Amino acid sequence: MQALKIVLEGVTTSFRYPHFMLGVQPSFPLPPPATIYGHVCSALGDWVEPEGLAFAYHFTAAGEGEDLEHIHVLSAASGKLPGGERKALEGNINPFRRRILLFPQLTLYLNRPDWIDAFRAPRYPVILGRSQDLAGYTRIEVVDLKQTEQVYFEHTLLPYTMATQIPAGIVTLMPRWIDYRNRRRPVFARYLIVQQRITTAQMLRFDDQTPLYWSDPTAPSAGGVPLGLWFHTFVGANDEALAMA
Repeated sequence: MQALKIVLEGVTTSFRYPHFMLGVQPSFPLPPPATIYGHVCSALGDWVEPEGLAFAYHFTAAGEGEDLEHIHVLSAASGKLPGGERKALEGNINPFRRRILLFPQLTLYLNRPDWIDAFRAPRYPVILGRSQDLAGYTRIEVVDLKQTEQVYFEHTLLPYTMATQIPAGIVTLMPRWIDYRNRRRPVFARYLIVQQRITTAQMLRFDDQTPLYWSDPTAPSAGGVPLGLWFHTFVGANDEALAMA
């Protein structure tokens, strides 16, 4: 299978938890699928249909830190301004601490090798996470992926259903996709975050299955074992998808 391989590097990024607003803003250690979808749309310059689009990635950061930011919390106002005009809004400034990831590197794989020219000349500024987290592409190419029984996974997302097979990982709920044409309606799904290296030889197998995994022969191998890739979709069949009205 051919895939578009994009390597992105930046200085800072942050992937906020969607249900935190005040006090502290933690960050996911890896970009949620919804962030990947927004990034792809930014490069192409328009909202693309998510059906049939699949991605895999490998993400690392050199370290972590904290930034101090503030937000304006507004509400409908009553009363008048000194000049006699009625107030429309009033609010307060609330400072908070945001967790940031330093010197991130994302290797993104898309099942759309025909989009290579769009990423060579992206329509909007290249960012990952917040609008101020400017980044740049250092490598864009089409690669031929291979299927093999033995691979290793690290610094990536795997499906929630693999949690019973893998000896290490963190199950988390992430935004899977945001429908910007429908009042920014989010859809959430459970994923397994795997950061330390796990080989398929360490994974449990059931019913004598011998699955094949996609691998990137151009990526660094570990003891002769190639890097494994798990392709996720944004919409479609997913038993763990949770729609949020």
